[in-house]
Amino acid sequence: MKLLRLLIWPLSFLYGIAMLIRNQLFNLSVLTKTEFKEVTLIGVGNLSAGGTGKTPHIEYLINLLHPHYKVATLSRGYGRKTTGFQQASTTSTALEIGDEPKQFRNRFPIEIPVAVDANRVNGVKQLIQNFPFLEVVLLDDVFQHRSIKPGLQILLTDYAALFYKDYMLPTGYLREPKSGMKRADIIVVSKTPDFFSPLERKRIIQEIKLKAHQKIYFSKIVYGDLMPIENKLDKEVLSLSTFTEKNYSVVLLTGIANSKPLEYFLKDKVAALLPMRFSDHHEFKTAEILELKEVYETIKNDKKIIITTEKDAMRLQNPILADYLAELPIYYLPIEVTFQDQDAIGFNQQINNYVRTHRVNCNIYKTENK
Repeated sequence: MKLLRLLIWPLSFLYGIAMLIRNQLFNLSVLTKTEFKEVTLIGVGNLSAGGTGKTPHIEYLINLLHPHYKVATLSRGYGRKTTGFQQASTTSTALEIGDEPKQFRNRFPIEIPVAVDANRVNGVKQLIQNFPFLEVVLLDDVFQHRSIKPGLQILLTDYAALFYKDYMLPTGYLREPKSGMKRADIIVVSKTPDFFSPLERKRIIQEIKLKAHQKIYFSKIVYGDLMPIENKLDKEVLSLSTFTEKNYSVVLLTGIANSKPLEYFLKDKVAALLPMRFSDHHEFKTAEILELKEVYETIKNDKKIIITTEKDAMRLQNPILADYLAELPIYYLPIEVTFQDQDAIGFNQQINNYVRTHRVNCNIYKTENK
């Protein structure tokens, strides 16, 4: 591995130089950045190529803001077969809008607009046009999309793959040089372990070297009960405690950037774990579901199930796969984000204070609700 990294390092060097030049052109306003005065923009992104937990963090922000503000989400819609601006409906598929926006649409009420557009500037314009009383747009995976300028930038970095220890693509996973972190207003170290020491917190903060304007918080993943996928005949929820007690054998089907945390979570809770890993945003084929069925049927344990992620479940809701999946006991394991210690208080206050003081539609909103 070290030899391979050494051989491809020149490519990483050239890519890094190109990204530095691009960033400098934006910094000098040679390349245009669009700001919006009609709506408050909050960006969520990362320096690395996926796997930091953007989706559950955006869901956390929706839950935090939706009770008080009119909120929408805007994503690229990675992996979709459509182009341009698309607004998600309750019947939209992952092929039409992408798996993560499909997950947002499934999780939240229809009054929260969910949209996709590779051109984020156009996407925000369309949302404002369609929803004139909109107050906040949460921009998913927008850190390198510098043609739009969010008022508040949240940068995520995975505890197991901290950005300052990584390398530029293709040697490592960084999309841009580490210096890009200075554009963030908030840095969230995601996927931290349940037992997280104050010394470890202090060490990471020292190594990140925060700028004067930046705040840092530490989040972790919480797993929910096992939920049946939409086209499964048996619709019963399987509680996590019941699942753990019964000592199941599990086939774990994943098409995400990093399945290791989920595998680690399950490994001491099951009799046997058989991972079937695919690339991030993988579009499952009939042959792969047949292979899944074969692996499942080879398990001798009478207590056996198939588990996948919520994001993968969005792509499995494909009519072509329905007949093949209908008889399989397949569940997805939903996740949510929580924060370490008192970090939730600080994070929530910072987000709420920012939106309250930058609430551009507040007068219109009050007029609308008189």
